Parts: sequence; C-alpha cells; structure tokens
Amino acid sequence: MRILVVEDAPDVADAVARSGARLGWAVDCAPTLADGEAALATHDYDLAILDIELPDGTGTRLLADLRARRIALPIIMLTARSEVDSRIAALDAGADDYLTKPFDLGELAARVRSLTRRAQGSAEPVIDYGGLTLDPARRVALMRGAPLTLTRRELALLKILMGHRGWVLSKDRILERMFGFDDEVGINAVELYVTRLRRKIEGSGVSIRTLRGLGYQLVLDE
Repeated sequence: MRILVVEDAPDVADAVARSGARLGWAVDCAPTLADGEAALATHDYDLAILDIELPDGTGTRLLADLRARRIALPIIMLTARSEVDSRIAALDAGADDYLTKPFDLGELAARVRSLTRRAQGSAEPVIDYGGLTLDPARRVALMRGAPLTLTRRELALLKILMGHRGWVLSKDRILERMFGFDDEVGINAVELYVTRLRRKIEGSGVSIRTLRGLGYQLVLDE
C-alpha cells in the first residue's frame, strides 16, 4: 500500500512515515501543498493524509480539487483541536475521515486500514493460491498451512504478487508499490526481494516467473 502524507511539521510526518514503514506501507511525505499536488500528479496512491494548514495553502483546497475531478482517493484530514470550522469544511468537501492533533499512531493505522478496505468494497479477503495463503488484514502468510516467516518488505511483495496473480508486473510498478520516494533504493532492490521471496516459497506449488524485459509473474507450478 502506498500513502501520501502532506504535512509541514517534520516530527508528525516522520512519525507517520516510520509507523507506516513498520506496517509495510510505502509512505511519501510532502511538506507543502505544491509538493503534494506534484506527488499526486506523478504517482498512484491508495490513500492520502492531508494537514489542513500548510505553508502555501490548505489541504482542504487540495481535497476539493480532487473531488471536483471525481478522484475517489480515500483522504484523512489532520486538524488542530481548535479548527472546528475547518473540520466541518473538510468533511463537506469530501474528506472520508479526520484526526485531531496530537493523535495516536495506532488509531491512525486502524483508520487507514478501515478506509482502504471500504474503498475496495469490503474487508480484504484471504487469498489462497496453490499452497500459499495470505491474510492481508492480519499480515499473515502460510505455506501449506504452516506459518511463513517473511520480513515486512517480503510480505509487501507477496501481497502485490498475490493480488495480481497471473499478471505480469514490471519492476518499476513493483518498486513504486513497495517503496516511497524517500527510500533510497533502486530497481535492484526489487530483484533482491524477488530472489529472497522466491527462495522462501519453494515447495508451495507457486513460483515467481521472470519474463525478461517485462517483469515478474506469480504462477502455479506445472
């Protein structure tokens, strides 16, 4: 899951990014409205977290622009406790939820999960493919019924591949879904995690096929 955080307070943005990284999310942080607009124009996100008061405008303005363009991206607004009118305006403009500062990171994570499930139409289903089972909500992977020990990045990669099983995914697309633009990684990182995951799922009846020049494909063994 890739999330955009538009927040000018470095301590808040960094805390959200670190918390998200521990959960296997790719989190991009933008300190200004202009930076947020640029990020949204060049990347696909599963959810955005917008502060209302920004150095060059308001998150509400960005929210209203997205909704005017019929972009149904789930959005959580961050507000100060005194900004009652701003919270009402944000909800009226199409915000899905809001949190007042200071907020608990665990509560934020729960709201993110709730909104992304709602955007998908239901709770994330358990995926069975060959001898692999993935429960995205619980962040649990099984191989033939036994727990599969994966790092958070490996689990994120497995979720991407399981969610697009049978599809050919380019390295660039996988890289974008696994990492934020503040992560100093290159395309070789995808190859590294594919190699690690491929080794761990041996014997599952499922393989990660490499298609040169195209990317990777999760397929059932023949």
